[in-house]
Amino acid sequence: MDYLSDLWATNRSTVAFAMVNSLFALSTYVVLAAGFLSFSTVVFAAVGGFVGAQLVVKGVGLPFVFGAAAGGGLLISLLVAAVFLRLNSHWMALASLALVLITRVVTLNAPALTGGVNGLGVPLALPMDWLTGVLVLTVLAFYALHHSWFGVASRVLREDPSVAACMGVDLRQIQLIAFGISGIVGGIGGAAYAMLLQFISPDTFFLGIAFTMIAATVLGGSYHWFGPVVGAVVYTALPIVMQAFLPHLLQEVANGVVLLLIMIFLPRGLIDPRAVRLRRAAPAAAGVMKIRA
Repeated sequence: MDYLSDLWATNRSTVAFAMVNSLFALSTYVVLAAGFLSFSTVVFAAVGGFVGAQLVVKGVGLPFVFGAAAGGGLLISLLVAAVFLRLNSHWMALASLALVLITRVVTLNAPALTGGVNGLGVPLALPMDWLTGVLVLTVLAFYALHHSWFGVASRVLREDPSVAACMGVDLRQIQLIAFGISGIVGGIGGAAYAMLLQFISPDTFFLGIAFTMIAATVLGGSYHWFGPVVGAVVYTALPIVMQAFLPHLLQEVANGVVLLLIMIFLPRGLIDPRAVRLRRAAPAAAGVMKIRA
């Protein structure tokens, strides 16, 4: 029992960061599932993070903190979508990256809201049960979305927009909903991240976290909602695991090699529904071939 307690105490922060990274990865995934590569989740997370931090400083309760962070992320996401949905996919990726840079400049020059260069302290450590509850509710929501008309329509849209249009799918509506969901989840993730770090600054929501979001989504698999969760866990835990086996100088190299091997041999990520379907169909196909022989 003492061993389990020590193990939890040692890895509690890693688990917490994996949970928050899962929220960020899901926020990135929902837009990617609708056919767009976008770094806008960083912006939604920044809005949620600073809104949440300001409310925590004022002593507002956690339900209102997460609600306001979700609302702020949703509002910004709809404004972003109104502009970005006019762009093609590759231009949207570049525009979203530029938006991340603009967001950092804005946060640096708004010290009354963000603390500016000095950042903003968050005088509340996020309870683990709250973080777990938020992630569980988010996962359940994505499970429901996956089996809803929105999930089906977004998968068809991603595979072939022309087929989706012929089926009567409103492309802009699906894309707008995807951005809205991304903004809500990204805002919640930003507030959770702020309370987890207990300090945020303009550098908190910048290119480093943008890479983490995309890498976790692609690593886990961007063709199923559970892929980003798995990818976030692996991406967060991998450096910790490497510390136990390799000296410090080799850890980053080993992390990169492992991630590269996964990308090469599992190009669709760790969770790949198509590969599962092919494995299930293989015995049946083999039986048909034997009958014909």
